[in-house]
Amino acid sequence: MKFNIALLAGDGIGPEVIEQAVKVSDAVAKKFGHEITWKPALTGAAAIDAVGEPYPDETHEVCANADAVLFGAIGHPKFDNDPSAPVRPEQGLLKMRKKLGLFANVRPTFTFPSLIDKSPLKQERIEGTDLVFLRELTGGIYFGEKGRRDEGETAYDNCVYTREEVQRLAKKGFELAMSRSKKLCCVDKANVLETSRLWRETVQAMEKDYPEVEVSYEFVDAVAMRLVQWPNSYDVLITENLFGDILTDEASVISGSMGLMPSASMGADIALFEPIHGSYPQATGLNIANPMATILSAAMMFETAFNLPEEGKAIRDAVNKALAEGIVTEDLADGGKAYGTKEVGDWLAANI
Repeated sequence: MKFNIALLAGDGIGPEVIEQAVKVSDAVAKKFGHEITWKPALTGAAAIDAVGEPYPDETHEVCANADAVLFGAIGHPKFDNDPSAPVRPEQGLLKMRKKLGLFANVRPTFTFPSLIDKSPLKQERIEGTDLVFLRELTGGIYFGEKGRRDEGETAYDNCVYTREEVQRLAKKGFELAMSRSKKLCCVDKANVLETSRLWRETVQAMEKDYPEVEVSYEFVDAVAMRLVQWPNSYDVLITENLFGDILTDEASVISGSMGLMPSASMGADIALFEPIHGSYPQATGLNIANPMATILSAAMMFETAFNLPEEGKAIRDAVNKALAEGIVTEDLADGGKAYGTKEVGDWLAANI
């Protein structure tokens, strides 16, 4: 098979970890007889520096015409430390999601047997954890009307959802639950928020179409608590944009390192795959960043976008072997030998 993949390295450690994901993906393509054409494009702070825009039209054209998008990370301290900056890297991310129609963020959380003791939670609480969040990406408070009044002394951010936006995200949640343990949790704040009441009533109305799925409804604060108490009690969780942004970062530390968790952002026509960690600017160019989350995002790309489970499994198997044998970067070395970003990528590609 032949694939055209948009390659958005972004900022900070993004180019370094993306380089390793390309290396590993090319090894998989060679092993299974595929051909990949990579289409690099600018985004984030790198794009602002180059053309003054965090998601240029040229980048959008590359993404829109690709079979999938592999994305690194965006962000730079010079924007983080300047609240008055008129253009910010994160604006490019929101624009990209909106223009590409990436409405469902898929964030798995699972544990690695060889790293179970690196989690901040007790082993007996996290063993067997294998859950997936589906976070709505293009609605809610991030995209609602916002501004200032009273001469800047009052600020507002409106949270708006349509029933259609809830339905399309919930549909993916039900379908994913059917392919897993047939358990779905709708996370909201329906005791306070009108948008959450719309979420709850919409999902309740869809239950009849998926009679085999056991559906529960929980308030977001209760889920935040239970995620660190009994994370393995969950399977598939669906929620709105802001709640999902916070809860998925909380869940990510269960595995022991944010450098291990992949994600996907799905649309009707295209999907984007990215690690959940940020641009980690302090590590830029030091060859110490963990590339495994980006590499596992490439595995999700083969499995989800291209329906090639064996190719994805080849990557996952190599990552698990590397973890078991201690072929890891300094964040996981625990006083032992630490390998560089490039060395980990080389080892995984050679193993595949």
